Amino acid sequence: MTGFQAIILVCLNSIPSDRCTEETATDILSKHVETELGCASGWQEVIGRSAQAYEIGHDSYVRTICRRSRDAAPPGQEAEH
Repeated sequence: MTGFQAIILVCLNSIPSDRCTEETATDILSKHVETELGCASGWQEVIGRSAQAYEIGHDSYVRTICRRSRDAAPPGQEAEH
């Protein structure tokens, strides 16, 4: 599989955005996307269909991390959006 994995972090508003990580997120979702641009926009559908949809913007926010699919690049390469 080629492309990217959009890792969608849901963090509480009380956590600064630079500290919103996989360890501090209240929920972690993911979606396969074809391009890095898809990482920046691919989260809306995932969140919109989740139980967190009504929390975003009120008491939590979303941060995405874009990772190449394992078959597309060496491990450890990632770009944040």
